[in-house]
Amino acid sequence: MEKMYKVTVDGEEREYASQTSLSEIAKEYEDRYPFPIILALVDGALKELFYKIEKNCTVSFITTEESSGHSAYERTVTFVLLKAIFDTTGKRNLDKATVRFPIDKGIYFTMEDQDFVTQEFIDRVKKRMHEIVEQDIPINKRTISTDEAIRLFHKHHMYDKERLFRYRLKSSVNIYSIGSFDDYFYGFMAPSTGYVPLFDLQLYDDGFVLSMPQTSHPETLIEPMPINKIFRVRKDSGEWGKKLHVATVGDLNDRITHEGIQSIMLIQEALHEAKISAIAKSIADRGNIRFAMIAGPSSSGKTSFSHRLSVQLAANGFKPHPIAVDNYFVNRAETPVDEKGEKDYECLEAIDVERFNKDMLDLLAGKRVELPVYNFISGEREYHGDFLELGQDDILVIEGIHGLNDALSYALPADSKYRIYVSALTQLNIDEHNRISTTDGRLLRRIVRDARTRGNSAQDTIHRWPSVRRGEEQYIFSHREKADVMFNSALVYELACLKVYAEPLLWGVDRSSPEYLEAKRLLKFLDYFLPVPGDEVPNNSLLREFIGGSIFNV
Repeated sequence: MEKMYKVTVDGEEREYASQTSLSEIAKEYEDRYPFPIILALVDGALKELFYKIEKNCTVSFITTEESSGHSAYERTVTFVLLKAIFDTTGKRNLDKATVRFPIDKGIYFTMEDQDFVTQEFIDRVKKRMHEIVEQDIPINKRTISTDEAIRLFHKHHMYDKERLFRYRLKSSVNIYSIGSFDDYFYGFMAPSTGYVPLFDLQLYDDGFVLSMPQTSHPETLIEPMPINKIFRVRKDSGEWGKKLHVATVGDLNDRITHEGIQSIMLIQEALHEAKISAIAKSIADRGNIRFAMIAGPSSSGKTSFSHRLSVQLAANGFKPHPIAVDNYFVNRAETPVDEKGEKDYECLEAIDVERFNKDMLDLLAGKRVELPVYNFISGEREYHGDFLELGQDDILVIEGIHGLNDALSYALPADSKYRIYVSALTQLNIDEHNRISTTDGRLLRRIVRDARTRGNSAQDTIHRWPSVRRGEEQYIFSHREKADVMFNSALVYELACLKVYAEPLLWGVDRSSPEYLEAKRLLKFLDYFLPVPGDEVPNNSLLREFIGGSIFNV
């Protein structure tokens, strides 16, 4: 007699035969969900839909509206794209297809031979992708030994993956297949190609963009909008990686193993310093700038950047004064709440905008002003006799997430402001087909910094992160193209260094908490990297803002 198990879905208990797949169960519930189901939680653990029931359990489904569901959609449609390139151009070109970075509502790809990317190429690949989706081909998952994976990807000329797995401690690797086409992906997949019907391919710059629905509109394909400044910064960052000969995690691990990390650190810091110096010169050349307005998302290194820019401004004859907009937070008791009833520190209303503008105008008028300091422990703005009076050569270096929003500095003359956007735009890939999320890098920075400076646990930081991300989308990213210049604060080696500090904090997340899934995912991600101690990180590095030991006392 077939063994039966009790499965509770959204509070409703049913019985299913042993080895019933989650995709079969999902079909019975899909009408109850507003968007397509693509993953599931089984007793709180994330599972793919081809997972088969083998015990009594509780199941909840994840749609493409949710972050983990969208990531599964992105990986699956990328897999379909690579399969289509393989089918239309042959195995010899597949290793030359590289996922680069997100661009608006899609992902930017390049081929090693730029002349290969033509409209005719795009049309053929897109046609084949549609065929693969319409055939609804099962995506199979199998586990092989790490040694076998190394041999497999060497055979397929996927040398980045081969190099990646040479540093893998685990004895096995999960391989995904569409028909006979194999690849490795970091993260979960949809169970078949029919789950990703919405996509588009368009030529862009030297490559092409794969567009897909976003979590805000999971059943709508919105055409990407050109975002030229941020695209150029990301592309330039890729050139940094080439100069350092470190494009993937495997490359980085090779360098750590065979040469040590110090030369990479020094070259990376030299690249940062050259860019900061160029920004300071640009400000000097304007002649009338009194406010350098620095903005960027959380954990971009804005504070350290403001201090390093101040050093370069001083070298250009200015007397700079770094000011953190965070010091103008309203008292915690007056902080607005979001739709979930939680304190919303990301909104502009969390800042005492009137006081900020009054102080800045008084300084511009030559008055002596006492500047506040926000106490993050007590949640109150305090004054400790920190007075400032501007002279002819003085310049205020102001940093905060709303720095590019004119609503923050509405009273200040427009021609007195120089706008700088800072973000940590990771230039490193896991391998040629798996990108590293810039968001993950910033979250790890914040986990390490918040534990060190604010006494927050990793669980607290992960809990707050979705609210931080919503604030960035709403208040920061829409203003970034206003910037006079953009600065990428990412360091190619930083994740290997953050690993040392972040792992113990992530292991401390309660296994029964909602934040544990994210902590587990980040631990799995960090497992790709060889650890790098922070001892050799220069004391003026932006990374010191997070791991401690900065010469700027941040």
